[in-house]
This record gives sequence, C-alpha cells and structure tokens, in this order.
Amino acid sequence: MPTRILGLSAFYHDSAASLVVDGDIVAAAQEERFTRIKHDYAFPTHAVDYCLREAGITPEQLDLVVFYDKPLLKFDRLLETYLAFAPDGLRSFMMALPLWLKTKLHLPREIRKALDDRYKKRIAFTRHHESHAASAFYPSPFDEAAILTLDGVGEWDTASISHGKGNRVEMLKTLEFPHSLGLLYSAITYFCGFKVNSGEYKLMGLAPYGEPRFAGVIREKLIDLRDDGSFRLDLRYFNYCQGLTMTSPEMDRLFDGPPRPAESMITQREMDLAASIQAVTEDVVLRMARTAKALTGSKYLCLAGGVALNCVANGVLLREGIFEEIWIPAPAGDAGGALGAALFAQHHLLGRERKAQPGDSLKGALLGPAFSNEEIRTFLDSTKAPYHFHSDETELLQHVVKAMTEGKVVGWFCGRMEFGPRALGGRSIIGDARSPEMQSQMNLRIKYRESFRPFAPSALAEDASDLFDLDRESPYMLLVAPVAKKHWHTLTDEQRAAMTDPDLRKRVNVPRSTVPAITHVDMSARVQTVTEARNGRYYRLIREFKRQTGCGTIINTSFNIRGEPIVCTPEDAYRCFLGCDMDVLVLENCVLYKTKQPQLSEAEKAKYVASFHLD
Repeated sequence: MPTRILGLSAFYHDSAASLVVDGDIVAAAQEERFTRIKHDYAFPTHAVDYCLREAGITPEQLDLVVFYDKPLLKFDRLLETYLAFAPDGLRSFMMALPLWLKTKLHLPREIRKALDDRYKKRIAFTRHHESHAASAFYPSPFDEAAILTLDGVGEWDTASISHGKGNRVEMLKTLEFPHSLGLLYSAITYFCGFKVNSGEYKLMGLAPYGEPRFAGVIREKLIDLRDDGSFRLDLRYFNYCQGLTMTSPEMDRLFDGPPRPAESMITQREMDLAASIQAVTEDVVLRMARTAKALTGSKYLCLAGGVALNCVANGVLLREGIFEEIWIPAPAGDAGGALGAALFAQHHLLGRERKAQPGDSLKGALLGPAFSNEEIRTFLDSTKAPYHFHSDETELLQHVVKAMTEGKVVGWFCGRMEFGPRALGGRSIIGDARSPEMQSQMNLRIKYRESFRPFAPSALAEDASDLFDLDRESPYMLLVAPVAKKHWHTLTDEQRAAMTDPDLRKRVNVPRSTVPAITHVDMSARVQTVTEARNGRYYRLIREFKRQTGCGTIINTSFNIRGEPIVCTPEDAYRCFLGCDMDVLVLENCVLYKTKQPQLSEAEKAKYVASFHLD
C-alpha cells in the first residue's frame, strides 16, 4: 500500500499544504491563492482540499499528517522572551495570547476539525528548521549535501547547519533567537519604510542604487560577527522582542533620523542602507557556508529558509566557489515547510528509501491546480467575454509572440500553478526584454508598484550562458548573475549623469544592455532558465520568440498586481486582466485582447486596485 502524507504550515505566515505519496510530490499550494488574502496565515483548508482532490483521496485514506514546527516549543520561546523584557512586552503579549490559547496550543484539535473529523490517525510535528532542511535536501539531485537554513525564527532556531545523507537529515549546529539574520534584514526593511515579510524583496532590489556606507556601522554597532558566521545582535537597537515595531529609537539616532514613512519618497539614505545590509548579509552567508563545508566535508550545499530567497546573496555564494553546486527549492520560505514536513516524515521519521533524481524531483515547482480548455471556455462563455480559441499550438504561440514584439504586455496562464513565491511560467506576466520602456511600463501600469523594482528574465537554458555570466541552470529564479559584457551598451554622458540622479525613475529608464527591461542598475539579472522537459509550452513560447526576434529571453513577472496573491483560477486571471492595463490574456488555448473586452472606467480600475492591501 502507498504511504500518503499530508504536510501543513499554518498560523504564522504563508500557510500551505502539500501531499506526498511514497516520496512523490503529488500536490502543493499556498492558502493565499484560494482565499485571495496575501500571505494568508489561516489554517490551509482550501489548499488541503485541493491536495486531496489532486491525489483522488479522502482524509480517511491519509496515513500521516505532519505540521512544520513544534508549537509548544515556540510558545516556550514567546513566554521566556516576554518574561525577559517584562513589563515592556505586555501589550505585545496580550495581543498574541488569545490566538495561542484559542488555536495554536490546540493544533491536533484544529487539524482534525479542518479534516471534518474524518482523520483518526497520528499527527506528527517536526522542528521548523528540520522542515526547511528537508524541503531543500530531499527534492535535490544530491545523495549527500550540507544544508544551510536561515530565516527569522522557528521555535528557537534562527539558522542551522545540517547534513543530508541518503534518507537522513541530521542537524549539526544552530543559532538561536533573538540573534537572527532574517530579523536583522527585516528590521532594516522596516526602517526603510517597507512591510516586513513582503518588503524584503524591495530592499534587495533597492540595494544596487546605493553605496554600502553604513556597513561599517552595522558591523560595529548592530552585529558582533564571528569567523564561523555565528553572531550576536545588540538588542538596544531593536524592538521585535518586546514591542510592535522592529527597531528602537536607538536605531533612529544611529541612522540619521526615524524610519522612512511608507509610500514616501525614497532617499539616498534608504538606498545606502539597503546596499549596506545586503553586503553584511552576504558576508554572514559566506561565513556560515564555509562552516557548513568544514563540518560536513560535502561538495554540495542545499539552502532553505526565508533568507535563501535572497537571490543576490545566492549568486555571490555560487561565484565564491565554496561548493561545487548549490541547490535551492522554489518554496524556500515558510510555505515550503509544509512540503519539508511531509518529506521529513516520509524519509527520516518512517525510514523510507530515498533515491536522488537527476535534476530534481520538485517537478519545476508546478504543483498547483491546472484548468482544462473546456473549463476555461465554460467560464468565458458564461461572462460573454470575447476570445479567440487556437486549437493549434504553433498558431497560438505565433500570435502571442507577435503581440509581444509589438510592445504588448501579456498575461500567461498555462498548466499547473507554481508553488512558492515566484512565477515560473504557469501564472506569469510576460513581455519583450529588449524594450527600453517595458520595465517602468509594467511596474507602473500593470503591477502598480515602485518603478525601481527590476524584472526577471526567463531564458532558454541553452542560451543562458550567452546572455548571462552563468554556467549552470537556475530553474527557480533564485540566482542573480551579471548580464554578459558583450550585451552591455556604452552609455552617453547624459545617460551616465542620469544614473546618479536622485529620481530613481530616471536611473531605471537608462537602457544599459541589449535586454534593458531585465538588466538591473548594477548590470545583473535574476535568471530563470527554462527547459522543455520542465516547462513545456512556456519553453516553446520563448523558443518561438527567439525564432521571430533572435533573442532567447523574455520578461517574466508574477501574474498579479501589487498587494494581490498570484492568480490561481481563470476567474482570477480575467479579473486582473480587466483591472489593469494588460493588453493580452492567454488562458491555455484561449486568447483575449483588451481592446475587445468591456472597458472598465478609471474609477472601476481604482476600486479594483484599492481592494488589495498595498505592501
């Protein structure tokens, strides 16, 4: 009989569910995609229902349910922290306590209730960093590897070094709360006026615009860093242990004033702070990686945890050459803990055999729901939306690429939805990477977000080394690499002057390479390499783009607007299409053109945008 294991993450950030059958990852999805609440932390009821439907089983047929951390240990940490800072932490404690008393301390009850009391077997709990480590190692192509996990905090652990071998993951060394690289990065994210747990991407994207002039101050005042990568933070500058903010007034004095108000003008101070914390983060990651190498002797490294989503640091680590190969799963953050918990139970707890697969067994992270042409046409017909149906794929791709070469922005909805924070060609917004205007156009007209934020390229795997200084695949868009110098433009005096203008929009609009829409200000790009085996029609789309243009890369950004989760259903995609200035929508074999759809007024568009919490 097969072993069916349901993995869960919930109640803290980005709830998710996954289903593993005899070690095969059948399904995984985040709850936010179904509820349309960004980073939804409620119990993942909808995600669980999807996973069971995809596997064709009922709750009674599950063999084990596994939760991705140990709530009692986490509650122990919260109590000790509140007591250590009492009475300062009383307000924060009183806000957290009701949810713990009502739900978090009674997880077995909540899990059984969510499964309609139809599941009567064992419920297991893994440590948070065991879940992260398992989510990285078990789907990796390595029989044996060092594993480095870094995040804000699990129960007590904020970083860990483990060794994966065969079907076992053994934790070797940990760093404990309140000393956390993830929380340090989040504190600077907060100080720069961005939202914690979602603004860290913005800080990483902002860093190349600044100079690391505060890096010395951070090393001198905030973090006591040792050679092995372990460190202690000076808690006088932080408030996350006892308060409702990330930083204290001591931080204001250190960095020339209070935190930047959200949505206000970004100044050179924020750019320099972003560059500085990025430099310190890379230093810590490199030191920890060297320690992982020394402890395990492995040639390979797996990374997981929220900090593993810092693709700039990942690129630096790769180029440093400490390990021959590194592997990072697409769902490296908390959502991936649901998958890691199930895999840890399958292999480590139950002792089931594991055979490393060439490439990886994460299936391109395309683990969410898919919709047939029949389902899509039924929906479109019910709304009386005009569309063209292309029964021939070649014809479909030719039409889509023609629209892209004309400067149109395309919503691409094809196959299974991605698991994790990145769109990888299942639910993507795509465009022509050669267009000098496309980055600012997509940021402001489509995504409704800051104009400085870079877009990532999807490149044919066989063309990636020609376009970028990258000698390996990057399937999950988690490595930053330089654009190859032969593609750089020589800047005019006027363009060089614009590159130092305080107005970030003027810096963004300087065409720096032959693919300006995906070339960041430091001549780098966050690369996704695409293969036909892993990405199917999306690969064939880019191949057709190359046939028509000679360029084997396109823009790929997530199919959503700012503040909204990535779209899941055809209904989500169509609503997003109408609510922003997207030109073309592709739903499997159905193609919709904005000019032929009912036109929303500017007031209706504004209402749609306002329905989401901008972050």
